[in-house]
Amino acid sequence: MKRILNENRIVVLAGGVGAAKFIDGLIRVIDPERLVIIVNTGDDLDLFGLKICPDIDIITYTLANVIDRDKGWGFSNETFNSLKLLQKYYDIGWFNLGDKDLATHIFRTDLFNQGLSKSEITSIICRKLGIKARVIPMCNESVITKIKTSSEEMHFEEYYIKYRCEPTILDFFFDGIDKANPVKGVITELKEAEKIIISPSNPFVSIGTILGVQGIKDVLKQKRKNVYGISPIVEGKAIKGPADKLMQCLGYEVSCKTVAEIYREILANFIIDKRDSFLKPDIEQLGLNCYCFDTIMGNLEKKKALAEFVMNL
Repeated sequence: MKRILNENRIVVLAGGVGAAKFIDGLIRVIDPERLVIIVNTGDDLDLFGLKICPDIDIITYTLANVIDRDKGWGFSNETFNSLKLLQKYYDIGWFNLGDKDLATHIFRTDLFNQGLSKSEITSIICRKLGIKARVIPMCNESVITKIKTSSEEMHFEEYYIKYRCEPTILDFFFDGIDKANPVKGVITELKEAEKIIISPSNPFVSIGTILGVQGIKDVLKQKRKNVYGISPIVEGKAIKGPADKLMQCLGYEVSCKTVAEIYREILANFIIDKRDSFLKPDIEQLGLNCYCFDTIMGNLEKKKALAEFVMNL
């Protein structure tokens, strides 16, 4: 497969596992130094006294080629000795942190305590891990995605991991989003990007969080012709995560067409899986260019093929 060469920047809006799979292919078909990744931080949480940024870590570990590809998160060849004792001390047994992973959180927390911002810390971690792409948190301010269920209000990570997406969702919101500003330079990167790619992440609680940061959605509307989205819904189901559950609970039809409707203001180009090709005419009726391809990234070759397809559009 030929590497696609160009000097212009490619900006990707990213959540966690789905975005990481696409990015894993993308860095193999373009120069990673061209790549700017704006990452959801609504899933960030404090646990065991540590600052944890799940989506940032998934993306950075992927770029550093240390990710556990079977799980989609954490380090490969990980051990969990510290966690066993931490769970006994704290009586918290639902969030998994490996021994190598803990080193990242300890380092991040130490830098936070020294007064560095989330974007500065992310840049340092990327440099330490030898990452050439630029990874940027969606904002430096604290934003927490919260899920309202029939029984209680909870952090998204609790809903997703602790309760395994089982409680009925009534609503969700981004606590602190009204004070969230894009990291310095992000708006310029978006304005000057050759392509902006919305990764196959949850449109509500991964991409939606990023779009809630002041100014980002407005720029995407201006750059609409250069914005490309990849559907995270295939044959009426989420490839990963609770996007389909959120759609159902909020009264949406679970389909790639619904994702296209959610994004239609901010993009002009939408990629759906070839299994959903019968929906292509309906999506084009929304005023979008619709493309069909194999979006199930089950191995590295499929990741690279999808990345090359999107880059060549």
